[in-house]
Amino acid sequence: MTSRLDSPLLTDLYQLTMLQSYLDHGLEDTAVFEFFVRKLPAGRNFLLAAGLAQVLDYLEALHFTADEIAWLEGTGRFNQRLLDYLATLRFTGDVHAMAEGTPCFPDEPLLRLTAPLPLAQLVESRVINLLHFQTLIASKAARLRLAAPEALLVDFGLRRAHAGEAGLLAARAGYLAGLDGTATVLAGQLFDIPIFGTMAHSFIEAHDDEVLAFEHFARSQPANVVLLIDTYDTEAAARKVVEIAPRLRAEGIAIKAVRLDSGDLAEHARQVRAILDAGGLTDTGIFASGNLDEYRLREFVDAGAPIGGFGVGTRLDVSNDAPYLDCAYKLQEYAGIPRRKRSEGKATWAGRKQVYRRYDADGRPAGDCLTSADDTRQGEPLIQPVMQSGRRLAQPGLEESRAHALANLQRLPPPLQALQAAEPPYPVEISPALETVTREADARIGQP
Repeated sequence: MTSRLDSPLLTDLYQLTMLQSYLDHGLEDTAVFEFFVRKLPAGRNFLLAAGLAQVLDYLEALHFTADEIAWLEGTGRFNQRLLDYLATLRFTGDVHAMAEGTPCFPDEPLLRLTAPLPLAQLVESRVINLLHFQTLIASKAARLRLAAPEALLVDFGLRRAHAGEAGLLAARAGYLAGLDGTATVLAGQLFDIPIFGTMAHSFIEAHDDEVLAFEHFARSQPANVVLLIDTYDTEAAARKVVEIAPRLRAEGIAIKAVRLDSGDLAEHARQVRAILDAGGLTDTGIFASGNLDEYRLREFVDAGAPIGGFGVGTRLDVSNDAPYLDCAYKLQEYAGIPRRKRSEGKATWAGRKQVYRRYDADGRPAGDCLTSADDTRQGEPLIQPVMQSGRRLAQPGLEESRAHALANLQRLPPPLQALQAAEPPYPVEISPALETVTREADARIGQP
């Protein structure tokens, strides 16, 4: 049997065991679940919402194949009522969400899903999986863009990503958050993201002569000549680039850039820049890669290192300093009655919610209000309908979402744009209406 990433079997077992019990005991009324992040990772001032498009893709395609149902039957764990239910299952619910590329903060729902309880429960694991990962990576990528606002930034992380889908979605999330492109070719085809690439050290090593390697590559890729020059001696290789430039120029081939991947990148860049400039290659750029993150990019920018672009790999695609978000998908209403979790350290606010964002006179976010969905507050309501009765409503494309993200990043207050934690943090107010709904929910179940 061939597996598929949109298979509803890509879930946790307890989703199916709960679903069977819901069906057995008639718990099929409308449920409302919300996805949110409980707290920001250390040093983060905001998150950037991402992954909504893939959630809607998943919900639209949701179905069980005959093979999948047969496999479930063969496990002996599930009764015929459940198997019959799954045979015709489709997503028929509603979804409200923040637009991708919107800065968000703790306890604010990025997504609200309304559907019959068995269905809303079943999709939990994959919804969390998709929203969590892309929000995590987009938030990291946004910090890269803020650290180096004028640089060419490229995702180089596929080979170190946690499997292929992670690499693809990291490329998408990075581009959404303001990176200029990716080295992941399939992301170019699937998402129309600009693709970038140079060469590996093995290409140089496969030749007996470094100059010959440079010339071979240039003649094979005349429109994209970016030469890796640190395989042996970086400065010596830069002189070889100057040496071959006139020969290539005579053939109509320009050397677009050289790439540095090891050592003291800033110092190498200064020396290489001087060599290239002295050789008349003032238009040839310098591109750097190798264990980069937002902190190193900020160091290069602050030091005035002559580096025009960066390839960021491992530390982006695994979000090395904050590799996960403390996020959740929780039941907030069932059968028209607000619900909430009261567990120590994990309590939620009851009921359907909305987030209103206020702006100051300069158009910068000044504070959010988390309130009940039927309470109107001052500001812009961030949670909007995106799917109705299982059908996706008109949604922005990736380019429009990217523009939305970049505009939002630029108008964040300067303390939030910083790489260190802002003091005080961005204010998120809890409305009296939401406090009232929560108290009433507690009273209904006999909690003080």
